[in-house]
Parts: sequence; structure tokens; C-alpha cells
Amino acid sequence: MNVAGPFCRRAFFPRGQWNQVPARAVQAQLRLIFTRWGRPQRLRVDNGTPWGSSGDWPPDLALWLLGLDISLIWNPPRQPQKNGVIERSQGTGKRWTEPSTCTSARQLQQRLDEMDLIQRERYPSVEGQSRWQAFPQLAQGGRPYDLAWEQEHWDETLVWTHLAEYRVVRRVDQKGQVSLYNRNHYVGKLYRGQEIYVALDPQDRDWVFSTVQGVQVRRKKAEELGAQRIHKLEVTHRR
Repeated sequence: MNVAGPFCRRAFFPRGQWNQVPARAVQAQLRLIFTRWGRPQRLRVDNGTPWGSSGDWPPDLALWLLGLDISLIWNPPRQPQKNGVIERSQGTGKRWTEPSTCTSARQLQQRLDEMDLIQRERYPSVEGQSRWQAFPQLAQGGRPYDLAWEQEHWDETLVWTHLAEYRVVRRVDQKGQVSLYNRNHYVGKLYRGQEIYVALDPQDRDWVFSTVQGVQVRRKKAEELGAQRIHKLEVTHRR
């Protein structure tokens, strides 16, 4: 399993599924990629862990990326053709590196690095030119990024503005609670078994709980969405 596009260095994770890869490991690799290539304007990602949540609140890693002023485009579930360039690149990478013949994850990573270099800088893919020759702007990289830049410029208001567009359905449990980012929030026993809408007020930074008829029943500070928790990918409570 690897992360990054056809022009970037791919990081291989020796896991069978993405949800087995710690989000912080993915974050660390993305920081390396951004340091080398700059921040992209946007990323196209899958809806599964750790990138998306199929229409629910964006997961921790996505929140961090939003704060870096990187827009996210979530692929529709079970429609890999919507991300054809990357899917084709993954297939090419598999054919060129022959993972089944590697004796270790380290060897596979070395082959991926070699293959990416060849594909980017040597393989004649555009009218006899390599991608590096056909698109010289690649050498200039994207928007500035390093850890010092992130510490100074990461912007939590970008996260709040994005989340303000969401209106998510939750069913109230027998204790009168609903779960957001795996954290329980009390709504009221009066609403047990009912569906309610949850939205976010970006001004007061409150969760807003309303009935399906639009009647507001409660507000509560969205303390889990603090900048420090987002940076550390600790928004979601892991029991």
C-alpha cells in the first residue's frame, strides 16, 4: 500500500488495508512530500479511513489538511474510475516493482523510489519527452511548506468554515446521547430513538443539535475541534 501521486515519492506501508495504517504515519509522510514538492492546491482522496467518512464529518487527517489550505476532493464510494489517473499509476507501480519478488518492505520502498524516478524523469510519456521535461514547472514545486511554516500559518478558521457546510444525521440513544468523533454528547432523553440534525456554528464554535423539523434543542462547545487536537490527530476519541 502506498500514498502519493504519479509525480511524487511514494511511501509504502506494509499493511493490507488503509485502516490499519496509523494516521500519524500518513501525516508524517505527507509532511515529507510537501517539504519536497510544496503544498498542492487540492488532494483527491478516497472516502475510507483515514481520508474520508462517506458523508459524515471529515476525519482527523482531513481536518489537518484543510487547515493547511489544501482542498479535498472525495471520490464517490466504490467508483475507482473517478480517480483513473492514480488507479492506473498504482497498477503501473505494481507491474514495474513486482512486489511479490521483494524480500522486505525496505526493498519494495527502494524499488518504488527507482520506479518513480524513471517514470517522472526518464520515461518518454509526452511526445517523446519525460514528464519532467514536458512539465518543467514540476521542478519549482507547489506552494511553500516546512514545519516552521506550518506552525506559523496553519489556520483553524479554514477547518471551521469547511465544517459549517455539513448537516449530519444522528439517532439519539437510550441515554439521550449522540456520538460525534466517537465522543458522546447529551441531547436529552426526550429525544431517545429519534433522528436529529447536527451542525456546527463557526462563529461561536458550537455543535448545534436540531430536530428534523428544524427546532434547535441544544448547543454545546465543540471542544474536540481545537487546533492542538487537530494537529495531533486527536479529534476522534480512541477507546
